[in-house]
Amino acid sequence: MARTTHRSSKGTKLYAVRDKDGQFKDIQTFKRAHAQDIKRTSAAERAADAKAATKKAAGKAPAKKAPVKKAAVAKKSPVKAAKKAAPAKAARAKK
Repeated sequence: MARTTHRSSKGTKLYAVRDKDGQFKDIQTFKRAHAQDIKRTSAAERAADAKAATKKAAGKAPAKKAPVKKAAVAKKSPVKAAKKAAPAKAARAKK
């Protein structure tokens, strides 16, 4: 069932199906025909989906879980720690 596209006098896009004699068998607007095409899956699409599903199920091995890495705690350098502690020690010593 090959469809050809035409335009109506208003400019609407049409799909037309012809029989063996070349007479119009069915004419639909592109909008309606396209909506029906989207709603239904063809036999070829179903076969392809089934083939993909079996291929995916057959080739899938149990996945190993990666060990969870803990976030590294940033350590302060001893120099920075000493600089911050020095003014506090000096203030305590003056009292």
